[in-house]
Amino acid sequence: MKNVLFMRHGKSSWKLDVSDEDRSLLVRGIQDTHLVATALSELQIPIDFVYSSPANRALHTAMICLRTLRDPLTSFKVIPELYDFSGNHVMQFITSLPDVVNTVLLFGHNHAFTYLVNTLGDSYIENVPTAGLVHLKFDVATWQLVKKGVTKQIIFPKHLK
Repeated sequence: MKNVLFMRHGKSSWKLDVSDEDRSLLVRGIQDTHLVATALSELQIPIDFVYSSPANRALHTAMICLRTLRDPLTSFKVIPELYDFSGNHVMQFITSLPDVVNTVLLFGHNHAFTYLVNTLGDSYIENVPTAGLVHLKFDVATWQLVKKGVTKQIIFPKHLK
């Protein structure tokens, strides 16, 4: 059994004159991330490894979430391929994961995450919102066989307010 938890970065700012990768979270992004991370923590899903896009907004979202989950950061890595908006690089990354890992939490971006949860899951989601989390479960023993799974959990900030 393989599980992927996709968490889109929190709401970010377009106000500063910085590169896309350097955009920071807004206060709302921080608050929404705390809400979703707390709900995820209550589910007590055993997460084997956490990966994040190198973009500042994704990394900040990951750090807030991992602090809430009380993760010691020994199973965390920044992956440049997760800075992807099409989903192609993210999918290649997923299918190349080591099979000793069963459950991963990915921090990244749209449109990649909405595309992937709709392609791989069994529920249609119009848009994964900022700080939104979708858990997909796959009945396979190896990551290379990940094709179609079950949408196990959806946690969006608006459901928690």
